[in-house]
Amino acid sequence: MEAEEKFILISTLICEPARARMLWNLLDGRAYTAGELAIAADVSATSASNHLAKLLDAEIVKVEVQGRHRYFSFATPEVAYVIEALANLASDKPAKPGKIFATQGVKYCRTCYDHLAGYLGVTIAEAMELKGYLQKYEKEYQVTGTGWDWFRQFGILQEELTGKRRPLTRQCLDWSERRPHLAGLLGSLFLNKVVERHWFKPVQFSREMVITAKGSKELYELLGVKLT
Repeated sequence: MEAEEKFILISTLICEPARARMLWNLLDGRAYTAGELAIAADVSATSASNHLAKLLDAEIVKVEVQGRHRYFSFATPEVAYVIEALANLASDKPAKPGKIFATQGVKYCRTCYDHLAGYLGVTIAEAMELKGYLQKYEKEYQVTGTGWDWFRQFGILQEELTGKRRPLTRQCLDWSERRPHLAGLLGSLFLNKVVERHWFKPVQFSREMVITAKGSKELYELLGVKLT
């Protein structure tokens, strides 16, 4: 297919109203199910699936399977840049798509298997990226040299984790935030260490975790995470 023909095809796919509404909602950086995007686009579930199939074929979106659910998000950062640029044509203000879910309760902070999840789990992982401690690589995180120096203060040492059977890191797509949090061996060890330091307290008979005053203070001091 020639470049001009491909450009016309992609433009047509993006600018169809229902698909445009789906892509607009993906601008918040999260991943959504077909059902949720159907609600956002005000179309039937069958229609949403057909639209998403076309976007998948054109590599505009990608899909990740998490348990029984399929989550859709932008295929590449470049696609997001294009959609954001189109959105900015509609206003002289930055695009601010509405969120489908509010964060509260277990969605705010919880355990996911043996690592930290929810809004705080995602926020901490993103803060580690901003600080240069972690870097996304395919479906994992790479720990930088600076990152290993930072984790050392928790007693987490690179030399002790080499050669383990369990993957060191993994980007686990958060079901409530629809953005990844830190999983794998490092995620498990980090959760254990911060619980030992009394950053978080588990809620009885629940996966919910409550952040303590000490945890809030040290998150701000060590990662710049400011909680309101």
